[in-house]
Amino acid sequence: MKKRSELFFSAVQVPMDAIMIILAALSAFLIRNIPEILALKPKLYSFPLRSYVSIILMILPFVILVYAIEGLYNLKVTRKFWQEALRVFSATSIFLVIIIVTIFLKREWFSSRFIILAGWVLVVVYVTTGRYVLQKIQKALLKKRGIGVHRLLLIGRNGKMDRILKMIKQNPYLGYKIVGHEETASIRMVRELREQRGVDEIIVCDSLLTDSEQEKLIDYCAINNIAYKFIPTTLQTAKFEAGIFNGEPIIEIRHTPLEGWGKILKRIFDIVSSIVLIIILSPLMLVTALLVKLESFGEKRKGGPIIYKNERIGSDGKKFNVYKFRYFKWEFCTDPNTEEGKKALEYEKELIAKLSIKKGPLYKIKNDPRKTKIGTFLERFSIDELPQLFNVLKGDMSLVGPRPHQEREVAKYNEYHRRLLTIKPGVTGMAQVSGRSDLEFEDEYKLDVFYIENWSLWQDIQICLKTVLVLFRKRRN
Repeated sequence: MKKRSELFFSAVQVPMDAIMIILAALSAFLIRNIPEILALKPKLYSFPLRSYVSIILMILPFVILVYAIEGLYNLKVTRKFWQEALRVFSATSIFLVIIIVTIFLKREWFSSRFIILAGWVLVVVYVTTGRYVLQKIQKALLKKRGIGVHRLLLIGRNGKMDRILKMIKQNPYLGYKIVGHEETASIRMVRELREQRGVDEIIVCDSLLTDSEQEKLIDYCAINNIAYKFIPTTLQTAKFEAGIFNGEPIIEIRHTPLEGWGKILKRIFDIVSSIVLIIILSPLMLVTALLVKLESFGEKRKGGPIIYKNERIGSDGKKFNVYKFRYFKWEFCTDPNTEEGKKALEYEKELIAKLSIKKGPLYKIKNDPRKTKIGTFLERFSIDELPQLFNVLKGDMSLVGPRPHQEREVAKYNEYHRRLLTIKPGVTGMAQVSGRSDLEFEDEYKLDVFYIENWSLWQDIQICLKTVLVLFRKRRN
């Protein structure tokens, strides 16, 4: 439940934003009137300050309304400042578009492009600054005086609860104080703890709690103004849709948003992005192809291909060939059905047994001796994977998704791991931007399942942008 301090700061936020918007508007007006300082062009016309202020006061309620619609008054002390700043920028930009459209329709109302653009920038800066000051005051009161702290009771002892407990202890600015951690729930226990220490919120993660006990606990929390939160013990991050079936409430688990329009939008994004990236990266791919070809002349077995096709398992268990710039010596990546290919496969098994640094179905050979000199560099910066953009264009892969694995790796999956095969594999993914090849398979699986269950187009864009930065992060060889 909301604490009084949170309600107070939520209420203060509105007049604070209003003051900052007015100050930003006045600053833009004053800057316009000192062109000699900014070396601006002379003003084409003038208008009185009184008329300008009346316009600002008229549009101010609409700016606040847009801020409210964008969720800027859902104030929480736990929010991150950069997220707050991004929301302010987004909401202010939306109103800027409204202003531009309005002026286009009724140009005689207002025509100073400089004031509009300067006002937009200054409003973002001033409002963000005001919110930063309020946030600092609120966090200082939280830390030094305990004002606004939520007294939290945890019910259930398992891995999920242990992680929550650790996170809260390590992050005091989250605004929580643990008043109890019990193995199971009872109304008597909660009542006694509430009387002795006070309880504002309860988080339950107890698979043994019966429907009857849970219903009584929910009723008790509702009567005593205690927030009740429940963590499913087996459904992980699944999304739910509530409905009615034969007069009974029913909950359907949505496996992924990548159904219907979600699937169509993702495919359009893949086609457009892959074409753009192929055009932009074509000079790099041509240089890489030339270097691979030149080095192949010095190999034991000459004449190896530039592009190596490696069979992988895609969505629904379908096989397809992943395209990669060849970074192994040619004698180690030939057809496994040939005599030479069989020897190469046996040698790989020996390397996996001796040098693999990963556990589970996947393997990762440290300091792989089969790499060429240029191949080591290509893999270091994932340049070898650029030809997979053509896999994306063909439709075998997506730009973002779980990485495709070999058939022998998939054969070692546990049954629940096959969840990864329900969507197209990706060139990059949530696991890759979180740890690249350094993650253990189970951790990689959890991140990929989270992606599958929580997909959004914006998330795909974010992962693509993060991938560029991750490429320069040092990883194991």
